[in-house]
Amino acid sequence: MTTLKMIAGRLTLIGAGAAAMFAAGVAQGAAQEQSQSQLPQGWFKACTKQADVDMCNVQYRVIASTGQIIGSVNLMQLSGKVNQKVIQITVPLGRLVPAGIQLQIDNNQPRKLDYKYCMPDTCIAEAPLTDDLVNALKKGQQITATSVNFQNQPNPMPMTLAGFTAAFDGPALQQNDLDEKNQQVQDFVKRNTENFSKRLQDAQDASKKSE
Repeated sequence: MTTLKMIAGRLTLIGAGAAAMFAAGVAQGAAQEQSQSQLPQGWFKACTKQADVDMCNVQYRVIASTGQIIGSVNLMQLSGKVNQKVIQITVPLGRLVPAGIQLQIDNNQPRKLDYKYCMPDTCIAEAPLTDDLVNALKKGQQITATSVNFQNQPNPMPMTLAGFTAAFDGPALQQNDLDEKNQQVQDFVKRNTENFSKRLQDAQDASKKSE
């Protein structure tokens, strides 16, 4: 039997890339914005079919400067044998579950999403996807999803809403476009890994010279 949890997992993986892993925390402030500007990000739609269910997911992935996916927003619409519309937000593990995730559009009143379940590398909060929420997203400039970590510290995850309407109302990406997007992320991860290794080696060499 196809469950929403199974479908959600498949949809979340569409376009995510097999090499991407969730980081232990969420980068904040200007450093995050600067790193994101160098990465292939933005809203996009991916659609697929599983058994008797047609599934479309409009999603935005927050990617750290290392290339790791540290969170995402997924607006999923299922039709056919299962008919359901939900919004899911994924965050790293180590969250305070009772706090849920606060979803804020611009300076409007935040909406709470309760956690639905956790998987080995992430926790997922979920709520019904209503027309009012979709319209608010289309009118907004920025969305911020704030979770609370195990140290009782808020971890805001800001995302631009530029391009949301075009992605939501427009056609889904073709498979070759999804493959290209994933390849861009993987190339970024490889470059950053190589750069980090070089910086680490340079620091070790400098330390040895100073001894």
